[in-house]
Amino acid sequence: MTAAAASVDREAARLTELDSAIGDADHGSNLQRGFAAVVKTLEAEPPGTPGAVLTTAGRQLISTVGGASGPLYGTLLRRTGKELGDAAQVTAGELRAALRAGVDAVAQLGGSAPGDATMLDALDPAVEALATSFRAAAEAAGRGAEATVPLQARKGRASYLGERSIGHQDPGATSSALLFTALAETAGEGAAQ
Repeated sequence: MTAAAASVDREAARLTELDSAIGDADHGSNLQRGFAAVVKTLEAEPPGTPGAVLTTAGRQLISTVGGASGPLYGTLLRRTGKELGDAAQVTAGELRAALRAGVDAVAQLGGSAPGDATMLDALDPAVEALATSFRAAAEAAGRGAEATVPLQARKGRASYLGERSIGHQDPGATSSALLFTALAETAGEGAAQ
């Protein structure tokens, strides 16, 4: 979560710029505020398990991030944490299965699917690529975010623009890719940018 917060902090202006073309121009600043609060909370009361870290982070994002991003990222992390349970350590396979449950919960909450130009366009291929490696997941998420450029947004605020949403990279998919890059870097695999 610390690496994710640092990545969001570095890229906040870019995320907000992407959001200014098709949204409220607050995605970067909202996530920056939310992840800073996550780090502060985790430092004040460090949870004892990976699942507890994610559920705590998810709750914090829901309470501090405005718009749709807070509930969506909060759902992703809380559901993933719940799936991990109370295990002190988790395998890559267990994390992949838990993230799949988290991504499915995001799809259900948002009523969206890959191809709708949303965060799912990065999350879904990333979880699939986790079967290979954390680096492959980060790269798949990055490609998924870039692949939103030619898509017409079908969900979220960008969908109100109709065809005018075509040609813009989805900020949620972009921030999702940042999280998988942070995961790969934390796992020591790095990721191509």
